[in-house]
Amino acid sequence: MTTLSYWRLLTIAGSDSSGGAGIQADLKTFAALGAYGMTAITALTAQNTVGVQSVELVSDAMLRAQLGSVLSDVGVDAIKIGMLPTACAAHIVAAAITKYKVKHVVLDPVMVATSGDRLVSVETMHAVATTLFPLATLITPNLHEASWLLERDVTRSDELADAGADLLQLGAQAVLLKGGHLDGNELSDYLVQPNQLVSVFKRERIATRNTHGTGCTLSSAVAVYLAQGLPLVSAVAGAHAYIGQALLAGATMQLGQGHGPVNHGSAPVATLSRCEAEPEAALQMQN
Repeated sequence: MTTLSYWRLLTIAGSDSSGGAGIQADLKTFAALGAYGMTAITALTAQNTVGVQSVELVSDAMLRAQLGSVLSDVGVDAIKIGMLPTACAAHIVAAAITKYKVKHVVLDPVMVATSGDRLVSVETMHAVATTLFPLATLITPNLHEASWLLERDVTRSDELADAGADLLQLGAQAVLLKGGHLDGNELSDYLVQPNQLVSVFKRERIATRNTHGTGCTLSSAVAVYLAQGLPLVSAVAGAHAYIGQALLAGATMQLGQGHGPVNHGSAPVATLSRCEAEPEAALQMQN
């Protein structure tokens, strides 16, 4: 008898009590794309569609215990990392990835809010960059996070390719620089890899206020597709298609008084899990 198994996905992130982002968004994405999701929670938040009211950090001992429990027994095919609130948390996660030789790691460096407010300390930012960037298959910063990491403003689409290349110099293996904060009706995300053409993923901006958890959802989808064995470009293309569908399907929904979530369960698993799409354009790296 053939033994069947799940694609095993672990999310290491903060808990969003409203269910739109963080651990909850990651688990919904894993399930929507046919994977089995597990968690290591780094922080508890009391939040809703209008903001964050309270945050309580999980102890280092509990974070280490969660990681050990999952990785020593079930194991993983890929890990998605979201909010790491302290430098110590970054070191604990890096040690676990190294010990258990995790092959696929997608790091969404949750460092700066959409408003531009910094969510972690400079010490934590440096710890994430130095310990986890080299271990991650892909990092997925937004423009605010890229600007902080590079110590310069990244505000125009023609700066994204060079910014991605400079993030590689900080130790990242590959960078998906998200252009969602740029103005205009077309959104472009730039995938930058060493010694390769820059892949550009484009889609039209969807008129919706329901964008809570978009970054978490995108990075989680990439992790699922990597676990399924897709190459990085195809994994990003599949995730890009999934988040576009989730945004579109959730655009007319009403949940809460502020920015509601995307519709994680809207996309057909059978179609997306076989996604072999290519990006719409490729650019030569600028010197």
